[in-house]
Amino acid sequence: MAFQNKNLSVIAYANGFTLWHYAANETLEAIATAGYFNSVKTLMNVGDIVIVNASDTTSIKVVGVSSDNITLSALS
Repeated sequence: MAFQNKNLSVIAYANGFTLWHYAANETLEAIATAGYFNSVKTLMNVGDIVIVNASDTTSIKVVGVSSDNITLSALS
């Protein structure tokens, strides 16, 4: 399954930082694949946080950019 705009929402925004929520009937592994969020890369910034509700788990991820792809990685 591919990214769907309707499943992405903004929870909070301030000073260039956005807290996102994404819920989909896909595994976290599929959602966290580099490039999954590329269709909205003009909206997301490095350091934004995404709360992901996947079909197998819920996780908090940080947004990054790698080789022109939006990436999600573990919050450290």
